[in-house]
Amino acid sequence: MQNFDPAALRARFNPDGSPLRRMQERMTEMLREIDRICRKHHLRYWLCSGTLLGCIRHGGYIPWDDDLDIEMMREDYDRLLKILPDELPPHLKLQTHDTDPGYFYCFAKVRDTRSHLTETNDYDRIFKHRGIFIDIFPYEKMPLPLLWLSNRTFGRVYKVMKNPEYNPQQLVRKTSAIYDFNHRYVFPLLRLLARFWPTEKLNYSPGIPYDNTIYERETFPLRKAVFDGFEAPIPADTEAYLRRKFGDYMKLPDLDRLHPHAAHFEFYD
Repeated sequence: MQNFDPAALRARFNPDGSPLRRMQERMTEMLREIDRICRKHHLRYWLCSGTLLGCIRHGGYIPWDDDLDIEMMREDYDRLLKILPDELPPHLKLQTHDTDPGYFYCFAKVRDTRSHLTETNDYDRIFKHRGIFIDIFPYEKMPLPLLWLSNRTFGRVYKVMKNPEYNPQQLVRKTSAIYDFNHRYVFPLLRLLARFWPTEKLNYSPGIPYDNTIYERETFPLRKAVFDGFEAPIPADTEAYLRRKFGDYMKLPDLDRLHPHAAHFEFYD
């Protein structure tokens, strides 16, 4: 049951016209474009993590939230990455290691070129594209021990990024070497092992350092819910998803101890 005042939260965190609300509106515009492309090509995606929580608890964004996340099955994700560069409008760019050599994450982003954002962890300092973004996470059958192993091998990237002695060119070169080694050798081996490791669990693809286990029977068929005035796909059993990830998800956190993803953002238009 709702135990908070939506109007009070909106007035405190993201009133109309505020920078955060403008950012959220920009992300919704971006989501509509991704949704259009996915529907055109019959690709399945769904809202996830805090975005899904906001959809269910607030009918849109969590009022203080400054990012938007979606998830897809690996086969749909791979197809989408091939399609997006040709079908996104000019002001939006797909960001992967292939389109941005400084980008070392194992999941994709769609970036808005009409804005600039600085993340709190400062890892984005070597990225080419740094606008407002949407994260796209791929899922596959990957037992947790194998996922843990992939995160140990790929985790060297974060140690490199935290080394103050490296300049940006060195960071790009070193993180690219780690990325290429893992994607060429380590991750294919883990996927081969996963084929002989029966499991009903779906997890993020190798190299994504988050534990977000889901089940196919709880996810499909997807259904629709209103998110920020837009009908978006969500998992079939949203209750199971949110309780597994957040526990009592209708309870608000301590509003005086929130941690934003963006340290700074600005608009160019």
